[in-house]
Amino acid sequence: MKVYQLAQIIWAASAFILIIFILLHSPKGDGLGGIGGQAQLFTSTKSAEKTLNRITWGLSIVFMALTVILSAGWLR
Repeated sequence: MKVYQLAQIIWAASAFILIIFILLHSPKGDGLGGIGGQAQLFTSTKSAEKTLNRITWGLSIVFMALTVILSAGWLR
């Protein structure tokens, strides 16, 4: 397996996993739960959301970097 093929596999996998992680994010609006103050009831969701944000940012950086590298033809 060549480096170019490996980069394509990592690029496709990061795109698929990035879609999944974006869909896992909670919506930013609290809706009716924000009226009664129930939005701040669980603090563990904030740490989970923070971790989810870090993973999403990391995957997006990998995806964009590999997009530039593969489209420029630097690995051929």
